[in-house]
Amino acid sequence: MRIAVLNGPNLNLLGTREPEVYGRATLADLERDVRAEAARLGVELTWFQTNHEGAFVDAVQALKGQADGAIVNAAAFTHTSLAIRDAFLAVQVPFVEVHLSNIFAREAERRHSRLADLALGIIAGFGAPGYVLALSALKQKLDAR
Repeated sequence: MRIAVLNGPNLNLLGTREPEVYGRATLADLERDVRAEAARLGVELTWFQTNHEGAFVDAVQALKGQADGAIVNAAAFTHTSLAIRDAFLAVQVPFVEVHLSNIFAREAERRHSRLADLALGIIAGFGAPGYVLALSALKQKLDAR
């Protein structure tokens, strides 16, 4: 099973950016933990992060035929990007939306996701462990198909 993890803008600053909201774990820490769980589950994992919307769209389009599913933290693009939404509609790759913070307990503009209705599910508010939860949930869903 092949699963891609796609990370959006500013996640490269994890550990130093608003640690009271996003925690102290770095993106490298998250990747290490998810890769360890993927190895335990027998999942082949790819990892991607960008601060650029077009690069994110390209990464989504590249999933078709290359990944069985995805874990997606589109970060701020979650709330704004029709282009990313359209890319997911086009490729039809199942994904779990993940957020470190509980976006539904934050500012009004962060409470809407342009991806949520396309996702198999959403994991939000659990910090870094949310990525491992997303991997486990996604694998279970894909195994059941």
